[in-house]
Amino acid sequence: MKARPRLKRRQFIKSAAATTATISIVPSHVIAGTGHIPPSDQINIANIGCGTQGLREMGSMLTNERIRVTAVCDVNRYSTDYIDWSLHGIRNNIRKVLGDESWWDGVEGIPGGRDVGKAYVEQYYGKNKASGNYKGCASYEDFRELLAQEEGIDVIKIMTPDHTHASIAMAAMDKGISVLTHKPIANRMAEGRATINKAKETGVVTHLLAWSDRPEYQQVLAWIKDGAIGKLKEIHNWSYRPVWEQWTQRPTETPSIPEGFNWSLWLGPVPDIPYHPNYTHNVFRGWYDFGGGSIADMGHYSLFPLFEAFGIDRPPVSARAFGTTTREAVDHVYKWVKNEAAFPQSCLIRLKFPEQKALPAFDLLWYDGGMKPFPPEELEVDGRDTPNEGMMFVGDKGKILAGFRGENPVIIPKSKMEKYGSVSFDDDSAARFRDENWLEYVAEKKQSPGSFIRAQTVTEAINLAAVALRAGKTVHYDSKSMKITNDEEANKYLTRSYRPGWEIS
Repeated sequence: MKARPRLKRRQFIKSAAATTATISIVPSHVIAGTGHIPPSDQINIANIGCGTQGLREMGSMLTNERIRVTAVCDVNRYSTDYIDWSLHGIRNNIRKVLGDESWWDGVEGIPGGRDVGKAYVEQYYGKNKASGNYKGCASYEDFRELLAQEEGIDVIKIMTPDHTHASIAMAAMDKGISVLTHKPIANRMAEGRATINKAKETGVVTHLLAWSDRPEYQQVLAWIKDGAIGKLKEIHNWSYRPVWEQWTQRPTETPSIPEGFNWSLWLGPVPDIPYHPNYTHNVFRGWYDFGGGSIADMGHYSLFPLFEAFGIDRPPVSARAFGTTTREAVDHVYKWVKNEAAFPQSCLIRLKFPEQKALPAFDLLWYDGGMKPFPPEELEVDGRDTPNEGMMFVGDKGKILAGFRGENPVIIPKSKMEKYGSVSFDDDSAARFRDENWLEYVAEKKQSPGSFIRAQTVTEAINLAAVALRAGKTVHYDSKSMKITNDEEANKYLTRSYRPGWEIS
């Protein structure tokens, strides 16, 4: 990873303070950052993880009058070496929220770290203070210190790499604090089960942010029940991801740990390995230790609402997976690289589901990295190819094609849709994913539609997919005992070896 120029932390803080001092003053009756809503009616949230996604989503919380961001946490203090969809996307988003077109002027690179998160929060809330200043956002390196020292937190929002989600969520639930997390709940089967059980035991409000309201799935289910495609046999889902760089083996170089970056804390439950930038920031999810691959990255968005709409609450009973292979030259001879460290560049996964309450037994097939189903005859009749991302429902008498998250479903070929006429749906994607989805549930202390408790099937399905990739064979799974029944060796992939003090039972 090429190092980018960095703005010294002292320069950054000095610049942020100078900018805050020039902010316009508004009437004192307006409460800091919250319009006219008194603090007693606000939801106090601690944001854990101030990387690109953490900063990208922070603006919607700051501008929501019902939310008060009271603390931020990140193992990285401050750096400009993040990777994102565009060089200035994060910067421009923050500028828009702050109403400050000079923010980040003269700095190259993409911002991240707790100093950036804290300065962002305080500059925004400072706009609505008579003094133009606000110093009410606490900052922590260690989430455990945050939970021990901060009082009055209603919710934590977890925006860290996948391998730390379970540890943070369980620690918060032990204190009765509601939890929001980005997908996945955990990148190990055992950790996911433990976290979900903790949610059941404590009764705290939890919400998996991949949840969304997808009425299209209800339409697809209605067509299936009406016999439009006969008996359901398969569901296919495919994504063009990964978009991040993948590796085939662990790096051998051992660069110095950057100043202000707590590598040991970043590893969390993972046993010690030498620091390398190829593990961190936005590229973590390609590693078995730290991520869940493309299916964990994107499959939650498509499959969680699908399982909810279809009533799929019995986990898969087996899984088989194939991934792309890599070869490298050793002494002028190409040899196959056995990759036991990272997810493949592309893969095909088949999960076999048992009979559900309203569905027969079926196969779920996942594709990524450019892999997708060949166009079925029904598409060829219409002169169409399989789209780059999508979902397809296959019955013994026909097929339904939709977008990746079930968008714009149609029975194919077009001639078969004539019986049902055209259908349309509200395409307000932003509304389906906005932060407000969870607010009412936290305020009323009610479990949300995206509750961890409702996400057990999708959590087990996605983690079983990773087990199948690593096992290299068909694995048979018994959910009740949480055990691979046909390969004792494969059971090690359901959990991990833990760094002392980070064990999850």
